[in-house]
Amino acid sequence: MTRASLDKQPREVAAMFDAVAARYDLTNDVLALGQNRRWRKAVARAVGARPGETVLDLAAGTGTSAEPFAARGAFTVPCDFSLGMLTEGKRRKPWMPFVAGDGTRLPFRDGAFDAVTVSFGLRNVQDTEAALRELLRVTAPGGRLVVCEFSHPTWAPFRTVYTEYLMRALPPVATRVSSSPDAYVYLAESIRSWPDQAGLAGRLTRAGWSRVAWRNLTGGIVALHRGVKPRGA
Repeated sequence: MTRASLDKQPREVAAMFDAVAARYDLTNDVLALGQNRRWRKAVARAVGARPGETVLDLAAGTGTSAEPFAARGAFTVPCDFSLGMLTEGKRRKPWMPFVAGDGTRLPFRDGAFDAVTVSFGLRNVQDTEAALRELLRVTAPGGRLVVCEFSHPTWAPFRTVYTEYLMRALPPVATRVSSSPDAYVYLAESIRSWPDQAGLAGRLTRAGWSRVAWRNLTGGIVALHRGVKPRGA
C-alpha cells in the first residue's frame, strides 16, 4: 500500500509514508519550490524554543522539522508513526531521540512538554480533534502549541491557480522525483479537503486550547496556528 485513502486509516497512512521515506525531504523541496525552508523558519520563530525546555515535534518524519528546536538548546523529541520515516531519520541523525507514536495515543506522561508542534502532519491523522486533545494532555499548563499546515489561499484568483497546480501539476512532478508518486496524489487530495484557517482554529478551540490565533504564510498556502494550554487545565 503506497497511497492512503481520505478516510486516513492509520496503517494505510503509515505504509504510504514508509514507502516515500528515503526521498521525502528532497521531494518536498522540489514540490514546494523551496518555500518549505521558509516555513520551517517561521515555525521555529513561533515555537520560540529555549535552552532547557522540552519540545515535542509530532509527525516529525526524518527529523528535519525538529532540528531547529534542538539547535536552540531545547530537548527535542521527534515523534512519528511511520517506522520507515523514523528509521531513515535515525540513520541521518543518530543523536536525535526518535520515538514511535500515534498522534491520538501519545506515549508520554501528562504535562511532559513545554511546547508541542506539528508541521504538515495533522491533516494525516484520522481523528484531528483527538490528536489536538492528546497534544493538550502532554503539554504543561501554560505551554504552547504551533501547527503548521497547508491551508486556503486568501486571494480567490490565486486559490484557483493553486488548486489546479495541486491536482494537475503535482502528480507529474512527483513522478519524476519521488519513490512513490501515488502517495502525492493522496497528499494533494488531503490538502484540498482540509478545512480553512477559521475551521482549523475552531478545532483547536474545541479541543481545549486557548488564545487560538493564526497567521498566513505565502498568501495562505500555509497557515501557522497557535494555542496555549490554560493554566488550570
